[in-house]
Amino acid sequence: MEAIISLLLVVGLATGQPFPPPSPACDIPAIYNFGDSNSDTGGIAAAFYPPGPPSGETFFKRPVGRASDGRLIIDFIAEKLGLPYLSAYLDSIKANYTHGANFATGGATIRRVNESWFEHDVSPFSFDIQVEQFNQFKDRTTYLYNQAKDDSQRQNLPRPDSFMKAIYTIDIGQNDLAYVFRTMGVDASRDAILDIVEQFANSIRQLYGKGARAFWIHNTGPIGCLPVTHTKVVNPAAGYLDEIGCVAGQNRIANEFNEKLRAKVVQLRSDLPKAILTYVDMYSAKYQLISKAKDLGFKEGFTICCGYHDQDNDIYCGNKGKINGSEVFAGSCKDPTKVISWDGVHYSDAANRWIANQITYGLFSDPPLSVIEICPENKGANKLSLAPIRLNSNLTPLT
Repeated sequence: MEAIISLLLVVGLATGQPFPPPSPACDIPAIYNFGDSNSDTGGIAAAFYPPGPPSGETFFKRPVGRASDGRLIIDFIAEKLGLPYLSAYLDSIKANYTHGANFATGGATIRRVNESWFEHDVSPFSFDIQVEQFNQFKDRTTYLYNQAKDDSQRQNLPRPDSFMKAIYTIDIGQNDLAYVFRTMGVDASRDAILDIVEQFANSIRQLYGKGARAFWIHNTGPIGCLPVTHTKVVNPAAGYLDEIGCVAGQNRIANEFNEKLRAKVVQLRSDLPKAILTYVDMYSAKYQLISKAKDLGFKEGFTICCGYHDQDNDIYCGNKGKINGSEVFAGSCKDPTKVISWDGVHYSDAANRWIANQITYGLFSDPPLSVIEICPENKGANKLSLAPIRLNSNLTPLT
């Protein structure tokens, strides 16, 4: 899979450099994150039931509310910016919001859907609700900060002037596609894409209205490559799977969603003149990882570390179930660092590290800026995005 990378061709011709010279690094004091389980650092665990062992075993050595054996991509972004890992907004125990907050929850969607966490693992905290939570968070923390009589009362609160300097990261949309696949079918699901993307844009506009200026927006990944889906495929018809074994129809819809999302981001650059909006091609980064798994030191791309899944059975990571009449525990594999998929849906710490190393340098971004360069001072970089070019699929971005 080729990764679409936009750059200013005239700069490359004039300087001989593959990308424009880097912009000045930004002073980014905080991250405010919105999304689903791909970036949830404990929100849905605080709201409902927390995941038990072996979740978190590789890095944190205990369950910490993340759908992984360790860190998520948002954790690596925080590391890149020199910031602490984000506390979940819904988790009140020992939370520290000095450097941002995480409003993401597992199962979250862009559009509200008429399903529940108990039926299809759908979060009640859709993107618009997360934005409303942010609005309340900003208003209340600003009031408390300004009313505080000394620094001890400001402990764990963000500085009011940090909201405009913060980076706003968004990774959501995969569950919307899963919902329309489940309720409408793959072919009919494209009819919902425009409305999903428009509702996404409305939430971005609301954040902008509350002072957000620097946006880091992930597109949706190759949903047709999820191993839990791959295990259900038996004797597929010609063309049902693509060249690496992913469900082609689901990935086509994911790409259509991403194309509409990218076009909407371009439109928002005109609509929101004080913002810098960076579109990150997460799809290509993840697809490259899966397609080149063995070359990159991983096992085959559809291997699942934790959980038991086949055509007829699903025992999710950390749960017990019966297979052929015998009770089994769906534990983890011997070495999660060699596996891309942690639980059939979410990525391992090692895979998230690899992906984060690619995207944070700006090689999958439009405009091609590193995450440390995303601030209003570099807003002129939005104009760098002219005609897209494609990386040769044999090239691997620098790590």
